[in-house]
Formats: sequence, structure tokens, C-alpha cells
Amino acid sequence: MRSVPRWTVISSGVAPFLLVGGWLAAGALQSPGYDPVSDTISALAGTTASYSWIMTGVLFALGLCHWATAYGLRAVSTPGRVALACGGVASVLVALAPESAAGPSARHSASAAFGVVALGLWPCLAARYGRPGPRALRPWASNAATAMTLVIALWFLYALRGHGTAGLAERVLTGFQTLWPLVVVASCLRYAARTAPSGAMRDARTESSSGEQRS
Repeated sequence: MRSVPRWTVISSGVAPFLLVGGWLAAGALQSPGYDPVSDTISALAGTTASYSWIMTGVLFALGLCHWATAYGLRAVSTPGRVALACGGVASVLVALAPESAAGPSARHSASAAFGVVALGLWPCLAARYGRPGPRALRPWASNAATAMTLVIALWFLYALRGHGTAGLAERVLTGFQTLWPLVVVASCLRYAARTAPSGAMRDARTESSSGEQRS
């Protein structure tokens, strides 16, 4: 398995803190009337938000984090890395198409939907089939992550139809999707650390055997 650079811990670990910290800070500074349970995160970056630059900046930074993590996750299959990078692209596109007073535009909604789909599919696209590897990349874990995203996304769609918990559902959905890259990075690094000693011992035995044959 190809190695994963340790700096991916930073790019993947900063992402969930940025997202949660961003919506907490922006939400706390909003004018009275904003409800994090019923109102979406997009409203915090909308044109009518009190401090829209906070959430807009977070969305841009989140996109950069996903790009960096996708670049560094060499242990993951190419389709999985591309899907994660596409999730980063979607985050930037959402920031570039803020909600207006009339509500989300078609461009905003399409960008958000693209991001949910890309970040929802990347776990199963990143799975390693037929060979051992990190637990987070095993089919059962990867497919479970994608299934979890689907369940939460259905809750979010249901809540958007006026059932009062759209903000909560969106926070659970985006929080889970932003946390999963960190889970994968940690799993890859743990697997590499666990298998490195055995690999070194095999190399040492091979060198010793070669030396004995030459002598």
C-alpha cells in the first residue's frame, strides 16, 4: 500500500474544526431570529447574513482542505480521491453562489447537491476490495459510511419540506462528511505503522539470506 504523508492529518483534521467553529461563530453573531435547528448553514453565508464573510471563508478553506487531503491520500483509489476533490470544488462553488433574500438560487442548490453526492460516494469509491488494508478502506466500512450519508441526506431532504429540523439535519450531514476523511487518514497511518515493522523484518531477512548465499 502506498504511504500517506503525515501532513494529511492537518488538512483532514482542520476541516471539521473549521466547519463546526465557523457555523458556531457565525451563528452566534447573527441577528436575533436565526435558529440553528431549523435554519441552514447556507443562510450564514447568504447575502442577508450579518457576518456572511465568516461562513464564506470557511467554505473556501474547507474546499482547500478536501483538495489537499485528496492529493495526499495515495493509498486510496483514484475514483475515491477524485470524488473527495470534487467535494472540495462543490464547497467553493457554494461559497461563490450565496443565498439571496429570495432564497437559494439554482446554482447554489446544484452546487450543494453536487457536494453531498460527491462526498457521499467517495467512501465507497475509495474502498479496497480483495486485499488487506486500513479498516476505514475495507468494503464494509466504506459502504457503511456511504449508506450513513444517504440516510442523513434523506432526513435533510425531508426536513427541507418544512418539518423544522433542516438546520440540524444539515449540520449532522456535513459534519459526518467532513469528519470521514480524517477517519480514513488516521486509519491509513495506523495501518502503515502496524505493518512497517514486519516489512522491515522481511527486508532484513532477505538481505541476510542474500549475504549468506554470496558467502
